[in-house]
Amino acid sequence: MPHFPLWLHCLSIASIALGVLCALFIVFDEVRRPQSMWIMNCVWPLMALFAGVFGVAFYWRWARTDDAMPETGAKHSSDKRHAGANPWVASIAKATTHCGAGCTLGDIIAEWTAFLFPVVVVAFGWKTLFAEKMFAVWLFDFLLAFLLGIAFQYFTIQLMRHLPVGEGILAAMKADAASITAWQIGMYGMMAVAQFLWFAKAYGGPATADSPEFWFVMQLAMLCGFVTSFPANALLIKFGLKEAM
Repeated sequence: MPHFPLWLHCLSIASIALGVLCALFIVFDEVRRPQSMWIMNCVWPLMALFAGVFGVAFYWRWARTDDAMPETGAKHSSDKRHAGANPWVASIAKATTHCGAGCTLGDIIAEWTAFLFPVVVVAFGWKTLFAEKMFAVWLFDFLLAFLLGIAFQYFTIQLMRHLPVGEGILAAMKADAASITAWQIGMYGMMAVAQFLWFAKAYGGPATADSPEFWFVMQLAMLCGFVTSFPANALLIKFGLKEAM
């Protein structure tokens, strides 16, 4: 079992707590100022889990709606100011975050499922295809992240284009398959460096999903996923395969 130093343990707990607090802050703000597309009410808190204060700052500048919902319950908010004022980079960043929200949720579910129910990982090749359990977990991660990422994109496309279900799913796959894959590549790359080149060598083994150190490096890995997915989203938007946000 790895033996992590106290400073890393405390840093990990603080980083996770900050991410959770930032996500809750956005949730509470969205109660009064809901997004025009309901799916984005899920995207921004998920983004804040790994982006922390930077995620809150981006949400506040580029995604927060103009007006609070009145007490009567009638929707009175609008994203028009932000949609019309977004520079090109911010628009691509929003699209990247949207794809990353599905990846983030998928990875969280997959990692805890694999930890609590190892038989699931066996089904994905542990002890047969992979001697290292982590590689089988990553395969499970990718499948779940891909499905949830496509689902997030599907609901966005449905709200924007009102396509039939089949056409909507196909459009979602065209829009997000490459960006989700790019995101996961960046995420896995960072996790491999942290787990095998840092934790295993310095502290005696990789971190497991029940440790704060694992989720701390997962936050860093998600940021790396954002970086590697950004160019893919830029190209998808440029060639009209994905809507600018």
